Amino acid sequence: MTYEEVMRQLEQLGTEQTKMTFIRHGALEPFFGVKVGDLKKLVKFVKKDQELALKLFDSGNSDAMYLAGLSVNPKTVTKETLQHWVKQAYWYMIAEFTVAGVAAESRFARELAMEWIDSPEEMVATCGWSTYANFVSIMPDEQLDLDEIKALLKRVQATIHSERNRVRYTMNSFVITIGIYVKELQEEAEAIAGHIGKVHVDVGNTACKVPLAIDYIEKAVAMGKAGVKKKTCIC
Repeated sequence: MTYEEVMRQLEQLGTEQTKMTFIRHGALEPFFGVKVGDLKKLVKFVKKDQELALKLFDSGNSDAMYLAGLSVNPKTVTKETLQHWVKQAYWYMIAEFTVAGVAAESRFARELAMEWIDSPEEMVATCGWSTYANFVSIMPDEQLDLDEIKALLKRVQATIHSERNRVRYTMNSFVITIGIYVKELQEEAEAIAGHIGKVHVDVGNTACKVPLAIDYIEKAVAMGKAGVKKKTCIC
């Protein structure tokens, strides 16, 4: 499919209801309002053409950007591309899911996550925390830097309630991810989750809620999910 054909397909798949939902969450025009499930119908076409995937992301159309993230090969994507993408990720769905998912499965996951976490830009920082969390969820424990992760947990404990809005959300998610996916650090993550308690995030005019980290970890552990890694974090 050509770029023009993909964009026409996206326009046909979009609905006004989905579009209004995404706008409430932070998406900006122009875009069509395509559900993720419908975006996946086009992945097989875009995967065949990686240049097309890159062009779709550069369109600035949120639907096309998300499709690009589902379609690009994270094993061959360049650091320069990921740095470019994170600068374009203007709302959390693209930052925390699209860019973070691809970055987490790339060769530069840890390096970029640590760099982005320290960014003064809210969406870049939130992408950094999400990238590291996604990386942890798929990487064997023996390949993780546990001391670095402990330091990040302590950073969350000390700063989460004074951080920027979406950064608070992804910091909270980071603690949950460590508690579920890194068995050696489960108790430490639970202790920090209990310490930080309820995290307040302005989710605007939406029904979204911020999960209570300690409850989320304990529920996952009770269901036997502790230490069970995911095959992919791109979704």
